[in-house]
Amino acid sequence: MADPVGPLGIRELVDQHYELLYRYAYRLSGSAADAEDLTQETFCTAQQKLAQLRNAASARSWLCTILRHCFLKGFRSARVVSFASLETLADDPEAAGDPADDMDLEKLQRVLDALPEPFRTPLILFYFEEFSYRDIAEQMGVPLGTVMSRLARAKRHLRAGLAAEPAPSTDSTGVR
Repeated sequence: MADPVGPLGIRELVDQHYELLYRYAYRLSGSAADAEDLTQETFCTAQQKLAQLRNAASARSWLCTILRHCFLKGFRSARVVSFASLETLADDPEAAGDPADDMDLEKLQRVLDALPEPFRTPLILFYFEEFSYRDIAEQMGVPLGTVMSRLARAKRHLRAGLAAEPAPSTDSTGVR
């Protein structure tokens, strides 16, 4: 059976949104293999439900929503979900220091992985995928104020985690 033709065909969706979905999946899962699986599962689900997408302009958000649901489904079945209270984190961003000085991508991913999912998703969508607050609220099915609150808490957690995470050790030659 041939792929649908036109602006809402699965091939066009893959061509236009693969990189975005892979980056999002990688940030959620922290693993290249899991990101590939999640991205593939997202497009398989999208192909089955393509008739639900009525507006091509909504494809990005629709696909990210599918990916998030696939991640959560796998996340729940793979491990017990534990939510840490972000209320206990320092409210003073200055106390966390400046993590940009020696931050690397592995360190960032470890800190993102430690962030509870309800806070990780809006952070990833806003800072890495440049979604608006409104788009994030629609995708997550939460009020706009909740998105703003979760982003603020997630940023505090991220700052604290990056400051607390030890920098990789180097020898006297500067080699890790």
